[in-house]
Amino acid sequence: MTTMQGPAVFLAQFISDKAPFNSLESICQWAASLDFKGVQIPTLDSRFIDLQKAAESKTYADELTGIVGSYGLKISELSTHLQGQLVAVHPAYDDFFDGFAPKALRGNPKERQEWAVQQLHYAAKASQNLGLNAHATFSGSLLWQYFHPWPQRPPGLIEDGFKELANRWLPILNEFDKNGVDVCYEIHPGEDLFDGETYEMFLKAVNNHERACILYDPSHFVLQQLDYIQYIDFYHERIKAFHVKDAEFNPTGKQGTFGGYQSWLNRAGRYRSPGDGQIDFKTIFSKLAQYDYKGWAVMEWECCLKNQEDGAREGAEFIKKHIIKVTDKAFDDFAAVETNTQLNRKNLGL
Repeated sequence: MTTMQGPAVFLAQFISDKAPFNSLESICQWAASLDFKGVQIPTLDSRFIDLQKAAESKTYADELTGIVGSYGLKISELSTHLQGQLVAVHPAYDDFFDGFAPKALRGNPKERQEWAVQQLHYAAKASQNLGLNAHATFSGSLLWQYFHPWPQRPPGLIEDGFKELANRWLPILNEFDKNGVDVCYEIHPGEDLFDGETYEMFLKAVNNHERACILYDPSHFVLQQLDYIQYIDFYHERIKAFHVKDAEFNPTGKQGTFGGYQSWLNRAGRYRSPGDGQIDFKTIFSKLAQYDYKGWAVMEWECCLKNQEDGAREGAEFIKKHIIKVTDKAFDDFAAVETNTQLNRKNLGL
């Protein structure tokens, strides 16, 4: 067994125009001061990483590694959540997602998708140049608006949707494979990969591609009332990244899993800082240790109540307390006996 790495922090929710969150150097210094050991870096802000340059220049990638390392940190993964979202967008969401793309591409879905695919190709090579073996992203969605079967869905609609999604992702998965990096899809509402069934449908459509892996975030399963512990039992071989984010679900006589169009503060299901919600992280960390998870435990701050800096400080300590340093010996080794084939045969009555 392997002791998982961490704590790390996903920087996306902290980046801003104010110090210390406005440069790679200062945000790394801040993260190190909270005793984080790693940073998961989003890739759309050139103040933190020039993704194309990291793909095309090993020297630049080494410089990034050196900057992060100078604060006693490592890069856990790169993230292309927003670019991955744009690999597959249903026209109903075009205007909503246009903001994820450069201004010159807005209003042009075809060019926007081509840009997103190129971004993923850059991410594959950049990850290799940085010495990483896992990458965090979203799958995008062609089908989310059909998740509730009313009106009745035409036969074959879902199957055709996953076939098209697979056609878009297979060349990307092959590029990541060429660079020795796993694509870790965050299983998430709003994506076509939002639970176990949809992940399996996608996996079948991409011919069980070995790089089509999972970013496990149990908070998304609390909101849909899925057994997030058994999910690990089912998919542990594919879980290559892990977000530590809490959540709670408090249904009422007025709303349940659909949330009643309420704000995050007033939804029955809402995200919380680690330790403030209902998730059984003790069992999650035990399961991941049992299955020899080798990746990082990355804190993601999304809380409708707590200040993000307080959440980060508490989150680093929370993860440290939950990471299990795995044993290298059996607890009953003190009573072990030497291997003796003759004795074994005798005890078997042979």
